[in-house]
Amino acid sequence: MDRDPSLLDLISFFIQCCGCKGAVTAEMCQSKEDKDVRSKMVEELDEASGLQYKRFLAFPWILTVTWPMDADSAEYPLVQSGPSGRWFHSEFCDFVSVLVAQCQHSVLFDSYLMNSLISLLTELSNSYVRAFRHTCTLAAVKLLSSLLSVALSLSVGIENSQKLYNVQRTKTVRQKTQQLERMQKKISELQEKRAEVESMMDVIFKGVFLKRYRDMLPEIRSVCMEELGLWMKLYSSTFLNDSYLKYMGWMLHDKVPDVRLKCVLALQGLFGDPVLLPKLDLFTSRFKNRLISMVLDKDNEVAVQTMKLLVLISRATDDVLTSEDYKQLLQVVYASHRPLAATAGELLYSRILSAVAPTSENQGERNEEDEQRQQKFVRLKALLQFYQQSELHKHVVYLVDSLWDCGGSLLKDWPTLTTALLQNSSGFTLAEQAVIVEILVASVRQAAEGPALVGRSGAKKIMNSREKKIQAEDCLKLTEHLFSVFPKLLSKFSCSGDTVASLMRIPQYFHPDSQEAKNTQLVSSLMTEMAAVLDLHSSPAVLEAAARTYLSLCGDGAAWAATAGASRDSLVQRWVDQLTELMGGSLRGGCFSAEEDETRQIVTTLKKLRAFHNCHDLSRWSVFDLLSPLLTEDCNLGGAPPEVLEEVLQCMSFAMLWSLSTSSETLTCREKAMAQRLQLRLFCERSYRCLSHCNHSVKNQAFFGVCDVLLAHSYHLQVWDPTCLGPLLYTPSPKLQRALLAFVCMHVFVVPDSDSQSRISESSEVERLEELHRRRNQLAAYCKLIVYGVLEMSTAAELYTYYMKHYSDFGDIIKETIYRTRQTDKIESTRTLVLCLQQLFVQLKREQESGGRAHSGVQTFTCIKELARRFALTFGDLVKFRECLVMIHRNGVEFVFQEFRQTPDNATPPYLSYLTILSEFSNKLLKPDKKTVLSYLQKHTAEHIIDLREECWQPLIYYRASLLAVAEMEDAVSYVSSDRRLYLHSRSPVSKQKLEGYKSPSQVRPTEQVAKVNKPSISHSPQVTVGDMDPSSVPPELHGKSFNIASTVLGNNSDSDDGSVDVEL
Repeated sequence: MDRDPSLLDLISFFIQCCGCKGAVTAEMCQSKEDKDVRSKMVEELDEASGLQYKRFLAFPWILTVTWPMDADSAEYPLVQSGPSGRWFHSEFCDFVSVLVAQCQHSVLFDSYLMNSLISLLTELSNSYVRAFRHTCTLAAVKLLSSLLSVALSLSVGIENSQKLYNVQRTKTVRQKTQQLERMQKKISELQEKRAEVESMMDVIFKGVFLKRYRDMLPEIRSVCMEELGLWMKLYSSTFLNDSYLKYMGWMLHDKVPDVRLKCVLALQGLFGDPVLLPKLDLFTSRFKNRLISMVLDKDNEVAVQTMKLLVLISRATDDVLTSEDYKQLLQVVYASHRPLAATAGELLYSRILSAVAPTSENQGERNEEDEQRQQKFVRLKALLQFYQQSELHKHVVYLVDSLWDCGGSLLKDWPTLTTALLQNSSGFTLAEQAVIVEILVASVRQAAEGPALVGRSGAKKIMNSREKKIQAEDCLKLTEHLFSVFPKLLSKFSCSGDTVASLMRIPQYFHPDSQEAKNTQLVSSLMTEMAAVLDLHSSPAVLEAAARTYLSLCGDGAAWAATAGASRDSLVQRWVDQLTELMGGSLRGGCFSAEEDETRQIVTTLKKLRAFHNCHDLSRWSVFDLLSPLLTEDCNLGGAPPEVLEEVLQCMSFAMLWSLSTSSETLTCREKAMAQRLQLRLFCERSYRCLSHCNHSVKNQAFFGVCDVLLAHSYHLQVWDPTCLGPLLYTPSPKLQRALLAFVCMHVFVVPDSDSQSRISESSEVERLEELHRRRNQLAAYCKLIVYGVLEMSTAAELYTYYMKHYSDFGDIIKETIYRTRQTDKIESTRTLVLCLQQLFVQLKREQESGGRAHSGVQTFTCIKELARRFALTFGDLVKFRECLVMIHRNGVEFVFQEFRQTPDNATPPYLSYLTILSEFSNKLLKPDKKTVLSYLQKHTAEHIIDLREECWQPLIYYRASLLAVAEMEDAVSYVSSDRRLYLHSRSPVSKQKLEGYKSPSQVRPTEQVAKVNKPSISHSPQVTVGDMDPSSVPPELHGKSFNIASTVLGNNSDSDDGSVDVEL
């Protein structure tokens, strides 16, 4: 059989796999050394024919490949997406492997097939066409991998033959002579074949890999690094040395994450084999710092795999990573990406928590259980030492989450943790026991809820059946042990507020189906200790944890629910009785007159009621009616202290929220609904008085209470079921609405003076951020009232005036309010924007007419113009908001001209310069709408005598020019809002030359008409300060220009369909 056609078919197959749709021609070559042949090996482009040519030598053939010019931009098979692309990649690599495997006994060594194939792949891998380069590089490196397998099999054959040869040498002389000669000949043949295969491998490595491992295409670089790691692992005798490892180290700095990932995965395979470790010493010392820095790689997968590689290195060798390296790496347990933090937890558990207990003299007297407990104490000590040295004392839950997968045996050993807390002989200090409590609470939460933590990503969101079973078993185990131990822990640490606050959260995770839930004695002991803790502490952390724990224990379905509910009711009843007694002696004649100790007791009791009222419905104790007398007519004169008022307002707001939330069950008749509305009105009136209190905390609490209650009332009105009685309609009084708005303007949009700025700069950054967070919450609470219809949408106009001045702090909240109100009613929302601009303009106009000193709250004309531009940017879909944009222009024209009566002393409208602000919305109009608005403008200007030669009418020309700029859908004045001086000839729709005289449109020759408005060109001149200009004036670029345009153009000529302007030249 002739092998030449078969070789040509194979060559054609590889070229077709590149996605080439061209033609391949071949001609015979007599000699490789012919200089004429070498000079013809070119790759060029024929622009005339639109074809590309590549001629190269694949001895004994000279191949010419012709393909279209756009082949490089086509999607070749190797990069196709979907299953077809993956299938082609797998089958193409298998084809190369099978080809070598089928030829490894004879054809591989005939110097015909492999030489031609290697020449083909080498030449095409050097092509500037991406499809050829990528496909043939993949084929070449896979070919080298297949040849490497052949070399390995030959090495195994040589080794086996050598062993057999050594055995035969020990036999008698008569038998061994001929056999030894045959064996020696076979060994020589195998060695020659291996040398030839290694020569082919070397040719491919130098001809393809060395040229392509830094290719501009990242896919090619990834393929090269992946295969290089395979070569080093499988054929370490040749490839695993520093001459090849340097390429792996260099590519750790690649800018593409996938290339770095392939390098790290390849190194994992090398460091995971103990036999290969001695050859990696120089590489490790050279690139260790780079590997440590890659733990913080921007790609999460690269960072995780690098950390796994460093874990392998730390387990394999003890002297590579120093103590400073470990200190840097172990801090990664607090990383926000959970897989990375969990991998760092493996390093922490293997290097620090695998500590060995020190030997003691009485070691022989201990039993095995004591030894295990002591070993766990030592590991726990090591964990505490790491936590204290890390200086991140508020991240225990993240540390536990990082160690959960690898160190669960220690963290789930709740008997050991509780023993370390209860036994005085355990050797732990009070500070260490406080950390152990945090670890205990975090491990209980992790076992009951899973690894979902705020601020940590990458965790599994859905658990499988096995994980759910393990979680249920862990929850039962912790309940069985901690239910009996928990009262002892509360009793021991009852004097420490922070520790008790953490311990009080543990019962929230108890399993309701455990056997201990049926033990009434244990349940009673638990409730007694919790009640005793509440008698000792009144800190917000302890009260909140206790309230949530009682809420969990009183839930339906648990055996302890009845006992827990009775304990809670007795506590609340005791607090209510105590508060009633204290108030009876403190309120005399409508005034609050309590001693300091009594005031302290009232505040403490109110804090407890407030914490429980936040989680529990205490309506049966009538907390609202009990506390309402504390809010007297005048809280500033003879009223309760601020700390009492703050707690009272919060308790009453919770009472109102619970009343609204349970309306469907409690409002059984209209009388009860009216009583609820009366209660709501009373709360709003009392809160209104507190908004003017001298204490800022009281005002703040009154504001939030009113906003929350009004918002809840609006929500329950919307979700009210018509089949049952619901809350009655209530509208806040006008004075309350004004007070809320005034509160926001005074306390949210605060402009600090120089003294306060210096005080802020001296205070901590944390306090400044907390203050900003509080102000943002206040603004968001008020904006919700507008968004959900509690307040009129027009009240937002006052907020929008602060949009530019406070954009960095509150711009996102105001912008979201604009979008939300627009979804509710886009017309009314647009009217609010217009109202905001008109209010600012009128304020500026009055301020300038008064001639007094400029007020700090009045914004300049430039600021108002910029605000209009920002408002215009919020209209994204011009077709959707077409009606709104037209309404803005119609409203603006009416605002300027509607009430204007022209007199000799009053020739121009007082608000004429508002048209300059209105022009910021012109570029948002569609072309037909611009003509409509222009006609509307002409309708209002037709009845006035307008002399455009006077500068006072320039805003009208300015606005009309923006409406006429329809030729190329460009706004002729779009850049004025940036306060840039533009050349007049590029801005005005008329000639820049001075116009003299007047001709009617009928007298103007066609050649003297300017038919279209030219596209404006921008002149980047220095910025012009126009902040203090008179709003009745014109933009600075229009000063000093005199226009003489026919007034009939403005008054009557409305038939200009193309936007042309008739002017006299």
